[in-house]
Amino acid sequence: MPLASSLLRRSFAILFAASSAIASAQQAQTAPKGYEPSVGQEGKDVVWVPTSDALVNKMLDMAKVTSKDYVMDLGSGDGRTVIAAAKRGARAQGIEYNPDMVALSQKNAEKAGVSKTATFMKADLFQTDFTKATVITMFLLPEINLKLRPKILAMKPGTRVVSNTFTMGEWQADETHTLGDESGCSSWCTALLCIVPARAEGRHTIPDGELVLKQDFQMLSGTLRKAGGPVTVDGRVRGEEVSFKAGGKEYRGRINDGKLELR
Repeated sequence: MPLASSLLRRSFAILFAASSAIASAQQAQTAPKGYEPSVGQEGKDVVWVPTSDALVNKMLDMAKVTSKDYVMDLGSGDGRTVIAAAKRGARAQGIEYNPDMVALSQKNAEKAGVSKTATFMKADLFQTDFTKATVITMFLLPEINLKLRPKILAMKPGTRVVSNTFTMGEWQADETHTLGDESGCSSWCTALLCIVPARAEGRHTIPDGELVLKQDFQMLSGTLRKAGGPVTVDGRVRGEEVSFKAGGKEYRGRINDGKLELR
């Protein structure tokens, strides 16, 4: 294991120790007899610490999860996020490398009455196909987020990705929310929502002239070449939806099959 990765994992485990007593008490109320995970235990890629129920619900709220969604939780632990999504009517699947955790999650789903729509699979995150998901949830280390980022960015535009606390590097969150003390969340209480952007970069012909866009994740820049000369473009992509300003005018549209269609 590289030294930087080892140090980060150790630091992560030390930071989690402060919340372990609370999390262990919550887990003791719900865990079935038999296997009981411990907060901070080593996993394949990260140590295990459960996301608080309050933040789980906030993450699903930010992703606007409904019965039309297919949610995949990466590193699903004891299954609480998957179960919460299933209770909202969504189909949900947890990806977890620890087989004991998978078995525990299945028991928890049965207890919650959602075992038909909340499923769990023992698998490696880096070997798993995410393409069917409309929502991705995760509580992983920054280095893991970065490794998964290319795969996530290749997903269908509009896919919602919600992370507990840790960013996706230079890919800035579209929305961020931190729970207050009144929520009952005592640590790791920030949810970050990223929406997979369509590829808008390139040349587009619009009624006002030739639009040349550069794209940095969901952020747009470039120029609009009008009859009176070029003007600077500043905008963003949210899923397939595009909005930008140029020459004091606001434009809105969507990317359809690689082409910009203005409204």
